[in-house]
Amino acid sequence: MGVNLKEVRDRMASVQNTQQITKAMKMVSAAKLRKAQDAITELRPYANKLEEILSNLADNVDSESLSSLTAQREVKSVLLVVITSSKGLCGAFNANVIKAAREKLDGEYADAVKAGGVKLVFIGKKGREYFKNKYPTVQKVDDFVDLIEKPSFDAAASLSNIMIQRFQEEVYDRIDIAFSEFRNAAMQNFIVYPYLPINQSERLTEISAGSDGGKEKESSSNADYIFEPDQDQLLLQLIPSILRTQIFRFLLDTSASEHGARMTAMDKATDNASDLLKELRINYNKARQEAITRELSEIVGGAAALEG
Repeated sequence: MGVNLKEVRDRMASVQNTQQITKAMKMVSAAKLRKAQDAITELRPYANKLEEILSNLADNVDSESLSSLTAQREVKSVLLVVITSSKGLCGAFNANVIKAAREKLDGEYADAVKAGGVKLVFIGKKGREYFKNKYPTVQKVDDFVDLIEKPSFDAAASLSNIMIQRFQEEVYDRIDIAFSEFRNAAMQNFIVYPYLPINQSERLTEISAGSDGGKEKESSSNADYIFEPDQDQLLLQLIPSILRTQIFRFLLDTSASEHGARMTAMDKATDNASDLLKELRINYNKARQEAITRELSEIVGGAAALEG
């Protein structure tokens, strides 16, 4: 059976339309990526320094306001914040964040999951959609699902304040955050970050690859701080401020990672469409040549029959 030329033409037109869409999406993602990358690049050195200060304080300062956030308790109740995008067409980006969260739930927190001691908070609709019908013993909260659309410090601070309060009230023994650390447009680092309690040995090794080229951070273990004004009064303001900045940093990291992943995915989709169009054109030209040859043969055969 010969190739239907109309079907091939229709398919070529469909692929060309799809290619125009993927090109446009690539350009939009590239523009958004530049803005998001600038935001996280400007914030990251500040956030990293605050992280070092917080870890040093946890090791060297004896304060009631700090001890309430460094308390290591038996893990019976866990809050896991999952930060994904709200839109698709960004390759395996969301799947990798979800995979990191699932590994935590199925591994370290498996007993807490079975006992109903785990709560999931979703930032981004893709995480909510995935976990909606999974882990029936896990409570799921989507009050902050739209926070990833336009990350703001005020919204991040509000979420951070709630988590700090719940941890201090011993509602949760652990609070972790699953997110994507931005490295470049084609690479992301998928992390489940130990937000609370504050623990230097865990925290400093988590976020490093995207920040300083893969070198593990080093931090002084004998920092000697002079506090002015009173130590407790200062820490009461400083520590929550650092924790709020960290949440904002995770949102910006994930936002930049999303746009980078989508730009890369749309670039590959555009290339695949070009390859498919090339193959379709070859098939179309072959089919057209066969049709012309067949018609000529019929004409020549009919002429020969008339002459006979």
